[in-house]
Amino acid sequence: MPIAQLKFLLTMDGHRQDAKVKTELMDAIKANNMAPYYEGLCKELKWQLDSDLLSKMKKANEEELKRLDDVLEDAEKNLGESEIRDAMMAKAEYLIRIGDKEGALTAFRKTYDKTVALGHRLDIVFYLLRIGLFYMDSDLITRNSEEEGGDWDRRNRLKVYQGLYCVAIRDFKQAAELFLDTVSTFTSYELMDYKTFVTYTVYVCMIDWLFAPHYRYYVREMRIQAYSQLLESYRSLTLGYMAEAFGVSTEFIDQELSRFIAAGRLHCKIDKVNEIVETNRPDSKNWQYQETIKKGDLLLNRVQKLSRVINM
Repeated sequence: MPIAQLKFLLTMDGHRQDAKVKTELMDAIKANNMAPYYEGLCKELKWQLDSDLLSKMKKANEEELKRLDDVLEDAEKNLGESEIRDAMMAKAEYLIRIGDKEGALTAFRKTYDKTVALGHRLDIVFYLLRIGLFYMDSDLITRNSEEEGGDWDRRNRLKVYQGLYCVAIRDFKQAAELFLDTVSTFTSYELMDYKTFVTYTVYVCMIDWLFAPHYRYYVREMRIQAYSQLLESYRSLTLGYMAEAFGVSTEFIDQELSRFIAAGRLHCKIDKVNEIVETNRPDSKNWQYQETIKKGDLLLNRVQKLSRVINM
């Protein structure tokens, strides 16, 4: 996951030419001989491809894959199902380590079919979920996040994976619930360290490779929450007071409130002449009355349908 964060930073204007970040990413690529990942990265970031480096890494990949294939072949001829599964797993793990997404997915699926124990199957699902999160492949995550069963530790870890996916699809409430369930028993260190997990749990949204697509949405929702909290304390207050409270101009707060009022997100109205904001929160008893009438109508309709069925 640190590699995904480094790549994300290099796509941002403020870090696009950051030599330190680029060096850190390239060091990780070289250390793991990530030839397939390096090729894709150069295309995506429009980098000049180092042909010599790529050839060197590809050669190292071919040698290691041949060794792993030999181990697998020997296991199939001379050993049992458990050893065959371990050899297949080792190859799949190596493919994902070098950034060969499609090759790794194929290898993991073959290993999954050879695996009987539910716990080991869940371990493969975790790998598939990590691949999905690394490449932000929503379809891959969705198909594998519904896996159930396993021991307590694996179910606990699965909640962290599901929470991260909820963040990626803006379901922050569900993400917070899943994170809070696991904050005291966190063991998913293959995803992130505990400090990062606590940060995600506390904020649930921050500018990061995972959250970047949603930061405007998050900031807007937080502003609505802040305005609502201030307005709840008053029946009316001036635009100037609100602007001063939030450190913005009167014109900005006027436009901001107008937009949120029109969208039905804030229950108030603006007196343009006197520059006053008046709250008009819906009366709770009136709301409960309307809700009772609505649900009562639904109940009556169902009773009438039931009575017609019984009469027949």
